[in-house]
Amino acid sequence: MLEPVMELTCVCRDFPADPPVRALADVNLRVDQGDYLAIIGPSGSGKSTLLNILGLLDRPTSGSYRLGGVETTALRDGARTRLRGTRIGFVFQSFHLLSHRTVVENVMLAEVYGPHPRAGRRTRAEQALEQVGMSHRVGFVPDRLSGGERQRVAIARALMARPALLLCDEPTGNLDSRNTESILNLFDGLRADGLTILVITHEDEVSARAERRVRIADGVLSEAP
Repeated sequence: MLEPVMELTCVCRDFPADPPVRALADVNLRVDQGDYLAIIGPSGSGKSTLLNILGLLDRPTSGSYRLGGVETTALRDGARTRLRGTRIGFVFQSFHLLSHRTVVENVMLAEVYGPHPRAGRRTRAEQALEQVGMSHRVGFVPDRLSGGERQRVAIARALMARPALLLCDEPTGNLDSRNTESILNLFDGLRADGLTILVITHEDEVSARAERRVRIADGVLSEAP
C-alpha cells in the first residue's frame, strides 16, 4: 500500500489557559496521492490551528503527524523548515505578492531560500506561470492584475517546488464569483494532473468542487456528505 501524502493520528492541540483550551481533539486524517479534500467549518472551529499544524508552522500537543512518510512531531526546526519547503505549496486568501516585483520575479522568489540551483530559475518560474495560464503576464507588476490573476501567480509560486501537497487557506476569499470559478477550474486541472490538494474553506461553492469533504467543529473532525 502506498504511503499517504500526509496522515494525522490522534492529534490534539492545547493552548495554555486556566483551564487549558483544547483547539484540536483527537484528529485523524489521511490524504493520499491525488486526493482533492476540502476542510470546512465556521470561524473558531479549529481550522486555523489545523492549518498551522498541517503546514508545519505549529506542533501538536500530542499525536502523530507524518508528512511523506516522515514523522514530523519530533523534528528540529531546521528539518521542519526544509521538509515544508520541499513538500508543501501554500496558497493564502491574501496573495502575498511583492508590488515592486514583476510576476515572474514574484514566482522566482519561491526558490530563494530553498536548495534549488540559481541556474534555470527564471525558466522554471515561466513554466509554472504557463501551468496556471499566466504566461502573457510575466512582465506585469501585481497592481496591473485582477484578483484572480494575482491568485494564479500565487499558485504558480506555490508550484515552483513541485510540492507533494498544495495547502490552500480560503483561496477564493478575496475573489468575486467569476474569478472564484476560474481558480476552482484551475484546481480541477491541477488535480487531474495528479497534484494533491487540500483546501480549508467556509464557502460551500468551494468545498463542493472537492472530491471529499470533512467538517471541523469545536476542534473535532468528521466526514461530511
